[in-house]
Amino acid sequence: MCGICGIYEKNRDNSTLVEAMCRILAHRGPDAWSVYPSGEVCLGHRRLSIIDLATGDQPIFNEDKSLAIVYNGEVYNFRELREELLAKGYRFHTASDTEVILQLYADQGAEAFARLNGIFAFAILDRREGRERLVLARDHFGIKPLHYYAKDGRFIFASEQKAILLHPQVSRELNPQSLHYHINLRYTQSNETLFKHIFRLPPAHYVVVEGGEIRKLAPYFRLEYRLDHRKREEEWLEEIPVYLKQAVQRQLVSDVPIGVYLSGGMDSSSIVAMMREAGVEKINTFTLGFNEPTDENDDAQLVADYYQTEHHNLRMELNPMRYLPQVIWHAEEPKINLLQGFMMSQFVSQHVKVVLGGLGGDELFSGYDIHNFIYPFNRLHQWVPGGIEKSLFSKLSALSYTLQSRFGSLASDEYRRGLQMALASGNIAKFYLILRNVWDFDRAHWEKIYAPSFLEQQIRPVIGEFENLFSPNGDLSALDQVYHAEFASKMVNDYLLTEDRMSMANSVEERVPFLDLDLVQLGFSIPAGQKMRFNETKYLLRKAMHGHLPEKILRKKKWGFTFNPYLQYQKDLKATAERILTRERIERDGIFNYDYIRSIFAAKPHPRMRWHYNFIWVLSGFYIWKQMFIESDAFREGRFEVGEYFEP
Repeated sequence: MCGICGIYEKNRDNSTLVEAMCRILAHRGPDAWSVYPSGEVCLGHRRLSIIDLATGDQPIFNEDKSLAIVYNGEVYNFRELREELLAKGYRFHTASDTEVILQLYADQGAEAFARLNGIFAFAILDRREGRERLVLARDHFGIKPLHYYAKDGRFIFASEQKAILLHPQVSRELNPQSLHYHINLRYTQSNETLFKHIFRLPPAHYVVVEGGEIRKLAPYFRLEYRLDHRKREEEWLEEIPVYLKQAVQRQLVSDVPIGVYLSGGMDSSSIVAMMREAGVEKINTFTLGFNEPTDENDDAQLVADYYQTEHHNLRMELNPMRYLPQVIWHAEEPKINLLQGFMMSQFVSQHVKVVLGGLGGDELFSGYDIHNFIYPFNRLHQWVPGGIEKSLFSKLSALSYTLQSRFGSLASDEYRRGLQMALASGNIAKFYLILRNVWDFDRAHWEKIYAPSFLEQQIRPVIGEFENLFSPNGDLSALDQVYHAEFASKMVNDYLLTEDRMSMANSVEERVPFLDLDLVQLGFSIPAGQKMRFNETKYLLRKAMHGHLPEKILRKKKWGFTFNPYLQYQKDLKATAERILTRERIERDGIFNYDYIRSIFAAKPHPRMRWHYNFIWVLSGFYIWKQMFIESDAFREGRFEVGEYFEP
């Protein structure tokens, strides 16, 4: 795994700047680095050596050096593709997957990208036909990041945004629309970022740049949702373990030892089971304990004992907020689920360079609690006409907000949200977003949260980014639509972003077998009614893994790899937030309404105020992010002392 960066700009030597970009990405590749200037293009690369340790340094060139590539990722089917190219007469000078990508592009152009089964982001400098063309691509599901800036004949790209910000012509401005999405969703939906003019290349897309200008941005692959209603349950039960084992075997390709993040849940435990069945003798497993009632250490130990792994256990410290500036620097977003991943990868880095994780199993096989709420409404959403929801239910929903705001406490928000969810029947996008704690359906709530000056801007509601994820799939059940929408939103822009940044923060490559291309396509062909039965999440996967896992693991409830915000608020979140979210700072900034923030601090702590505590967490992170990246040069210098971000 690596970090990549580069600039396409006329009349400027960017070698020194690209060197600086490489330095700020050092955590992504501590083993080697290089800068390659060529005409108007300059490429940079940081290397974390995983495959072909001796000859895999980059850029890698074709024989006449008309093509060059810098690459971040792993392609798991590269050996099969290499054999195919050898049969066509192509010659190879390394044993790396990087050279295979380059030669496949030489042979097939952009059509080659869909054939790569793996995790990747790369840039190819194509100097054939007497011109300089830069071609960038990102993997099918957005597992690896790739950002770009394109303005005024200048194209800059990098694995992380902080490298792009080093260019003197890139302004550090807040994108208010992205901030609104982030405050609602706890991640930034769409291909925009919190910075104006910096974008994410969408998953399964490539971009062609000539003369510093984007000439083409297009998909090379679309995930088809083709449900197979003909197959019986017995057939799925046969296929799932076969596809999962195949995915795990593919992702064992490495010239260094591999470990597993083991939570004790179904997904990570299934990966351990498949590794053992694939013949891996020594398996290193790693578990993080939260010192909370939902701690899964005992379950992880059960699996470790069952498969006789080399098990390593880390206990989370009680007050981890001191790490908040450091993890925000790595994530470049004020997210709530960063600390545990950062501390886990820090621990893992003492033992291995590569780990397998269970991300994707819940999305493919219906493992989230919200699926329990959607499942009973599957038919109701089809029966209730959308016009009724818009004309009647939405008005009742607004009335419920007015009454609750006037007479209820903050803790009663949860009940009002439940009523609003029921009144969203007939509008699956709205129903889903309320389940995910999106609050901006109540315009009056905007006035509670934001300052008047911020409301003067043209901010679009969150649902506008989601309706197109649901409406093209109107012939699918509500739950099938949710699977599709989650894969294109929360999966890529929240979970995968966090997994990449927090693992690479400590130079650890994380692989995700459940997001193997073939396994994902299998998962998206199974109807929701077969994945769940009688409101039991992961019904089909549990049954498929019977005989592979201990019975207790097959029956256990999912807890998730995250803090309890109610408990964390009382430990050290409130004390930290009150030092950051002062009246002086909030009112000077003119974005948020301090009185609402103060009402949360003043309220008696309550388990039903989870949303409010997450809001405080995100807001605290936002002001650290803003001071670090926009108001100062702290991001250049890596200033991570939390006290530096307190208001005096």
